[in-house]
Amino acid sequence: MSLIETVNLCQKYDQREILNNINLRVDRGEVFALIGPTGVGKTTLLRLIGLLDLPISGRVRFDGADVTESGRSRLEARRRMAFVLQKPVVFNTSVYENIAYGLKWRRMAKSDVHRKVSDVLDMIGLTQDKNKNARKLSGGEMQKVAIARAIVTEPEVLLLDEPTANLDPVSASGTEELIKDIIRKYDTTIIIATHDISQGQRLADRVGILFDGEILQTGDWREILNTPRNRQVANFVGVDNIIDGVIASNEEKVATIDIGNYVIEAISEYSTGEEVCACIRSEDITLALSPLSSSARNSFSGEISRVVSTGPLSLVEIDCGFRLVALVTKRSAEEMGLEKGKQVYASFKATGVHVIKRE
Repeated sequence: MSLIETVNLCQKYDQREILNNINLRVDRGEVFALIGPTGVGKTTLLRLIGLLDLPISGRVRFDGADVTESGRSRLEARRRMAFVLQKPVVFNTSVYENIAYGLKWRRMAKSDVHRKVSDVLDMIGLTQDKNKNARKLSGGEMQKVAIARAIVTEPEVLLLDEPTANLDPVSASGTEELIKDIIRKYDTTIIIATHDISQGQRLADRVGILFDGEILQTGDWREILNTPRNRQVANFVGVDNIIDGVIASNEEKVATIDIGNYVIEAISEYSTGEEVCACIRSEDITLALSPLSSSARNSFSGEISRVVSTGPLSLVEIDCGFRLVALVTKRSAEEMGLEKGKQVYASFKATGVHVIKRE
């Protein structure tokens, strides 16, 4: 049974629809990432899941019970959750008192409070600063204190809203490491709202892609990256090659896709005549300086129109009569002498093409 479930959840603000029929399940102990651009409703959904707001329609179930409207049920469920806001909130008191706040509110014995707070202070690396006013800390340290204050009560559910959005790269990395420590140490169900795809990859077991108030796809990272459900998801998860075409033939699920003056072969169940998009990840394209004799069903020659190097990798844009983008290591690009105007051969397997219906 799922620990958290939303059923046809909808929300409006000032007559503007924010969320539309959100159906979502999160299992106990799972780390789930809600991913989407800014302004698509991630924070709104997190607040509904955390029972801070009431939906205009739909239900929220927690541990099998409907907790949508009953004040008592909502309060009981909220006591089993903790919510960390995007902008860290700390009280105008010491780091120790900030973290101890929830435990004291629960009237825990002083010795237990000291033990738990000391353990968490050690986890976040702020033991030496325990008597320092929390508002004198850096942004990254304040975020750690906010997360520590949430986790010290050992909630069943931890909700994190854009936990590194306002932090510099070093502080963001430290906060991510803290979240990883929490995942390892506690059996906590964690839901993270983030616009950062790579962060979701690093932290989450499973993700949900949220666009314009709707969940477009859920699944593990391999599924989302390799088999995006539609063009929006494909664009968002970084598929560099999304090529419009029409199924010209399909024999035993080996489809030929007419893309104009060229054809692409792919594995697909779509029927002849259907309008589709061929999605090819740039890392699945092999480049060579001469024609390759390989098992790849798709091979095209073209002229390099651009090479962009970022860190250890290079994106190579090729004009094959249609635009094709390949990803190679920077070292390979240098060894092959890949530069604008150079002739290359690009190949990819039919199994490396994911076909989606054009909408």
